[in-house]
Amino acid sequence: MTSTPSDAKGPNLEQGVVLEPRPWVPLGVIALGLGCLLLNLWAALGVCLFGLFLLVQSQILRLQFSAEALLVWRGESVLRSFPYSAWLGWKLFWGPVPVLFYFREQQSIHLLPVLFDATSLREQLNRHISAQP
Repeated sequence: MTSTPSDAKGPNLEQGVVLEPRPWVPLGVIALGLGCLLLNLWAALGVCLFGLFLLVQSQILRLQFSAEALLVWRGESVLRSFPYSAWLGWKLFWGPVPVLFYFREQQSIHLLPVLFDATSLREQLNRHISAQP
C-alpha cells in the first residue's frame, strides 16, 4: 500500500487505502505479444501495443478504498466512484495469478485487468464488500 504526502492533492492514506501498482499483467501481455512474432507480425504489434497501454495505465491510475466507495484516481482528480452500497458482488479470476477483476453493481458490470497489488485488492474487497457471487 502506498500514499502520497497529505499536503499533495490526490489519494492519500488519510482518505483510505491506496493500492500499489503492479506491472505483471501488462508485462505478461507484452511477452505474449513478443511470442506472437512467430505467428504474425501485425498480431504481435497489436498485442504489444495493448500491453504498453496497460503498463502506462498501471502507472497513471490509482485505486483507493475509502470508507464509502472505491475511487479511481488519475493524478489529482477522481475519474470514477463506485459506492459499495451499489455493489452486488465481485470476483478475481485465475486464483494463483489474478489477472482479471470482475465486479457488478446494480446498474452495470465491470471487468478490469489487475494492474494493482492483487493481495491488497482481495483484502480490501473482503473488508468493504461482503457479498460475492
